[in-house]
Amino acid sequence: MTKTNVFKFGGASVKDADALKNLAKILRNRLRKNIVIVVSAMGKTTNLLETILNLKLEKNDFSLKYANLKSYHFGICQELFPENHRIFSVLENQFISLEKKLEVELSKENYDEVYDGIVSFGELISSKIVMEFLCLEGLVVLWQDAREIISTNYDYRFAKINWEKTRKNCQLHLKPKLEKFPVVTQGFIGADQFGKTTTLGREGSDFTAAIIGSCLNASSVTIWKDVPGVLNADPKRFSETVLFPELDYKQAAEMTYYGASVIHPKTIKPLANAGIPLYVKSFLSPDSIGTKIHAIETFNPISTFVIKENQVLVSFKVTDFTFIEEIHIHKVYEELRRLKLRVNMLQISAISISLVMDSQPFNFEKLLERLRSEFEIRYNEGLELLTIMHPEKESIVSQLEGFDIFLEQSTRNTVQIVRRRKA
Repeated sequence: MTKTNVFKFGGASVKDADALKNLAKILRNRLRKNIVIVVSAMGKTTNLLETILNLKLEKNDFSLKYANLKSYHFGICQELFPENHRIFSVLENQFISLEKKLEVELSKENYDEVYDGIVSFGELISSKIVMEFLCLEGLVVLWQDAREIISTNYDYRFAKINWEKTRKNCQLHLKPKLEKFPVVTQGFIGADQFGKTTTLGREGSDFTAAIIGSCLNASSVTIWKDVPGVLNADPKRFSETVLFPELDYKQAAEMTYYGASVIHPKTIKPLANAGIPLYVKSFLSPDSIGTKIHAIETFNPISTFVIKENQVLVSFKVTDFTFIEEIHIHKVYEELRRLKLRVNMLQISAISISLVMDSQPFNFEKLLERLRSEFEIRYNEGLELLTIMHPEKESIVSQLEGFDIFLEQSTRNTVQIVRRRKA
């Protein structure tokens, strides 16, 4: 039997009517049985849903943002479909369901659970539109609810995969469909044992593609992006970049660990364990070579720059004139674990622990509350973390100019700099 291929299309590749026409063009010569098409929410839909949620939390009016969200999706469909097409009633039903979800009482205590139930509508709506448009174009595909196959725990917003159950679900729900037609499903979302919607972490659609690829023992997974492949820096921030034609799993995993946004950090492991190659290709230039990530002996020494924005630097200083000991580190990390706060950089001195992490306001506030009795705490927000892998001296110097430097750390192969652009 032909092995499965998994294609993942991100938000930029389905952001408007022209993007969907381009998606259909890419698939026209590639679509056959045993292909899974994983799609993200359209454009900046996830950001807009997060804004609506935060307005609701602050008890502010979100009706204008909601109207914008609805008109955005209906506008795309009006460009693509005849006016009597069933997609319009499907969309209307999705938005009615979303409105009911938005009626739920929201607080900081239940924010994560409500977040998953609401933000997941971006992928559900997007996948319905993609499926219907491909069928309209004569490319017959089936729709699959990812919540029937991606089984997780109830760690909302950062759900962990139940691999055994997910494998069984893929065989039960997905494989029979794939033997007849290609299947469109959603990235980023799953369901816990009680059937409640969960999400896999921001930008988690790549991970969904890797999960499905691993569970079906796919021949390959391809992520379609708005860049030529994996580059040594973000082309939106660096004028000169270099494409990696191929990368070893380990080097790619290291890049994602430090925050390279082209691939979700959890994507590499399941594919590497199964020996499944990962291709990163451009939906703007689909016939170009892109990047192949697989098991190779060579390690590419090109200097690589990764920037994580919206970072918080927080320092925990002991107050009783003792030195930092293992018990202090354990206390801090235990609270970080409970609050699902990921540390991107750690530095320990004689009397303090300094951490750099992604900004998560509610949980960060809880962290401060829980540790204030143990430590003197100071923090800076609105920073960015620059990681340079395989740095050259001149490249480091150039990245310091025009910035205030808050923290710097280096090893043999990596330099990390916490910085803020000078006013």
